[in-house]
Amino acid sequence: MVQADPGQLEQVILNLAVNARDAMPLGGTLSIDARDVHLDADFAAQHASVPVGDYVMLSVSDTGTGMDELTQQRMFEPFFTTKEDGKGTGLGLATVYGIVQQAGGSIWVESTLGQGTTLTIYLPRLAQDAVAKPAESPERSRRGSETILVVEDDSALRPLACRILESAGYTVACARGGGEALALFKNARKPIDLIFTDVVMPDLSGPEFVQQVADFGRPVKVLFTSGFTDDEILRRGVLNSTASFIAKPYSVRELTAKVRAVLDGGP
Repeated sequence: MVQADPGQLEQVILNLAVNARDAMPLGGTLSIDARDVHLDADFAAQHASVPVGDYVMLSVSDTGTGMDELTQQRMFEPFFTTKEDGKGTGLGLATVYGIVQQAGGSIWVESTLGQGTTLTIYLPRLAQDAVAKPAESPERSRRGSETILVVEDDSALRPLACRILESAGYTVACARGGGEALALFKNARKPIDLIFTDVVMPDLSGPEFVQQVADFGRPVKVLFTSGFTDDEILRRGVLNSTASFIAKPYSVRELTAKVRAVLDGGP
């Protein structure tokens, strides 16, 4: 038992699995392991941020290309990526890191060039008599029947966001970037009620995409998302102060509540 959002832990595993797949272009083995562990004083002495105690260990391993030391030092930085343009935003591992930190855990990497990578997460284990809550489902008051266009270039986060919104009753169209989203918007059989788009994307940024949508003359509500906070992207001049925004990582409850609020005319 751990104290964490089930939807966010699903996102962690998806992000790590996608990275492992990309590191094995010629095939290989993906291994996922979860177990209870007790970390003693010897372990804590070598891992300064992990106190002695009981944990749930989650590890994701691949037999892929591995990483050099410089890449390992920067791998959790937002927007740092070793992938070619258009193949990744560099937010996948930054999102994983944020979720693990939010759950009070820690994450460690072991990697050797040509021999693969193992990412190991330690989450504090709760007492045995703790009661598990079921995976969070959208509340009835946050459900809807509108049509939403999701624009997200992160290949792990996109299907997760779409599933969350579909489970809340919405009709959802998913696009990998601004160009694909423009085509979907232009050819949509039903009017799009809400655009839920990432801010930073390689081919066309979220704000640029929304501006091009406005040129069609069809009114549509917009909700932006980013690994940056709204204050940070406001300072960068990417969004205006009236834009609706939700920061990554978001939970099922946070996303469904924010979408419902924007559709109902709230902030």
